[in-house]
Amino acid sequence: MLKKRTPRLTNRMLTPMQILQRVSNNIKQTWRAGLWQRALIGVSALLFLFVVFMYSVAQWYYFKHRNTPVQLGATFIPDYAAGFGLDPEQTMNAMINDLGVKRFRLVSYWEKGEAQKGKYDFSFLDWQMKKAHAAGAKVTLAIGLRQPRWPECHWPSWAQKLPKNKWEPLLKDYIKAVVERYKDHPALESWQLENEYFLKVFGECPDFSRDRLVSEYKLVKDLDLDTPVVISMSNNAIGMPIHQPTPDEWAISIYKRVWDKTITRRYYEYPIPAWYYAFRAGFTEATRGRNVFAHELQAEPWLAEGYDMRTAPTDEYYKSLNPERLEHRFRYGVATGMKKIDLWGAEWWYYMKEKRNSPELWNVAKEQFAKYAND
Repeated sequence: MLKKRTPRLTNRMLTPMQILQRVSNNIKQTWRAGLWQRALIGVSALLFLFVVFMYSVAQWYYFKHRNTPVQLGATFIPDYAAGFGLDPEQTMNAMINDLGVKRFRLVSYWEKGEAQKGKYDFSFLDWQMKKAHAAGAKVTLAIGLRQPRWPECHWPSWAQKLPKNKWEPLLKDYIKAVVERYKDHPALESWQLENEYFLKVFGECPDFSRDRLVSEYKLVKDLDLDTPVVISMSNNAIGMPIHQPTPDEWAISIYKRVWDKTITRRYYEYPIPAWYYAFRAGFTEATRGRNVFAHELQAEPWLAEGYDMRTAPTDEYYKSLNPERLEHRFRYGVATGMKKIDLWGAEWWYYMKEKRNSPELWNVAKEQFAKYAND
């Protein structure tokens, strides 16, 4: 009779205690191996803990605002619409009556309101405010030197010839005129003071001093204590708002797909998960007691060098943003957890519909605005 042999333990038959012992021994050996490996383990552990912290804050923010409805809006700039060969009033009408836009971000360019020194003309803005009010829409009005669209700082040619100590008081006079004209307007919801003020790498601007921003904020609050003031940040700026001024709300721009002109020379999608913005909003709310919302969610192409938004081929547009990506962009914005989301590019959607006979983008946006209007 053959004696039954007891099977020997192999690597696949280790007991739990033996596995733990081996792991412990491996960690000890790695720890003894060298300083750089210990440093790597320490940095990896800290990074892991920080990501866990960020994700936890994001989940807290999601949970806290889970029952708050999403409000979609859009930036509208008449000059940008006109640059596409569109009628600005017709474009705004379509945004209101067809898309169903109920939140607008409008601009008060200094170069438009005071083209001649000392002579204010707000007719370019009056009709927009009137139209928004008639539609029951609310307006965030951009004020200051730096406002949406290239070249970012929109100031009259006569002011550009002056030194800062001359043009800054005149800018404040213009801000005062805008605030006093519209502070009691029934369509006004908030002021946006300067646009991505500290984003020095983009735009053509003469000054980024914090003192000027603080001074302008104080001016607006002295003139209009009741209307909230918004200050916006770029998604490319690392860090949290910790310095003065502390506005009533912070806003953030979100760009997802751009042309990388430095290294890859291709269209590049930022690999940033939506919950990252929930973390930024949640951390700001928890530490500064202020709401954060998306003031500029990219919904138009960021084209490669050499292409113009008014003349680029449709297939080049679509390398950056096509109808499928636009639908995903809406979903991404909602997935950030922020409840006010202003889209960037409505004039282009309308241009594609009216001038290129390509209504797909417009229809995607229309479907999304209708969806969240009914939620």
